[in-house]
Amino acid sequence: MASLIFQRAAWSLQITRTSRTFAVSFTTALPHRSPPSSITSEARNSFRSYRGSNPRRSPLHGDPQTVSGTTRLYRAQQTRAATTSTTSTSSPQQPPPTSDRIRRSAEEAIHVDDLSTGLDDNPIVLDENSRQVDWARSFHGLSTEAFSKEAAEALLAPIGLDDIEVKPDGIVYLPEIKYRRILNKAFGPGAWGLAPRGETIVTAKAVTREYALVALGRLVSVARGEQDYFSPEGITTAVEGCKSNALMRCCKDLGVASELWDPRFIRRFIAEHAKEVWVEHQQTQKKKKIWMRKDDQVRYPFKLSTTSSQGPARSNNSKY
Repeated sequence: MASLIFQRAAWSLQITRTSRTFAVSFTTALPHRSPPSSITSEARNSFRSYRGSNPRRSPLHGDPQTVSGTTRLYRAQQTRAATTSTTSTSSPQQPPPTSDRIRRSAEEAIHVDDLSTGLDDNPIVLDENSRQVDWARSFHGLSTEAFSKEAAEALLAPIGLDDIEVKPDGIVYLPEIKYRRILNKAFGPGAWGLAPRGETIVTAKAVTREYALVALGRLVSVARGEQDYFSPEGITTAVEGCKSNALMRCCKDLGVASELWDPRFIRRFIAEHAKEVWVEHQQTQKKKKIWMRKDDQVRYPFKLSTTSSQGPARSNNSKY
């Protein structure tokens, strides 16, 4: 530590330096002091020894020395800088997001609108003066004349027994793709189509929409299709299934696969080509009774059960 003192009649300047700090003290209005001639050599020696042991105190200035505003500002800046550095270094990091925060963020990012009022896909309404037929409202060509003999034979031809499928609940059906094949055979690809006649309605568990079957520029039939779904991600698939279901119902008016709506044919087909078996789920080991074709095999995740449990008898009805 080193200290340097300058004194005059009206002011005093003291400079103190250590290894880390540098302080400057400037004071005015010094207290009354005796003439220099009156200070004895003993007093001077005492002052020098005191200044060497405690240079920041002086017998000429009173007990504590007066620190100037410049010194206080300099020390305050050093203290503030050291505090800021320590705070920024030791401040704790933000905790990682918890599973609840991640779940809430995912729910906010993936928002499913309420579709109970529809998908806002109403068919285009044509102008009244347009030469095109507005199939969303028109019944143009309905029952004007019969189709050709070749078309009627293709539509009314008996369906092959190998084309009929059996659902696990005992309902017999014809896959939708085979209805399309029959229409293509009767009218030709591009000569028939389905025209939507309303908006797609999405309820809590199902999708429904009305369609019109048009063939050779004439309205043939109108039916409403429906399809169940189990999650919002399956709505698009359900919309396509709804269209196929409407096509199947429209084909009833053309006599396509009319056997599947005949109860006697259904009972005869079940007795001759279907069977009821007990199956077991390979993961849950739960057993139940299902219907299937006699020439078909049990598919995963089920397998044939060696033992059966008693259950109530069921009646088999086709879905209308």
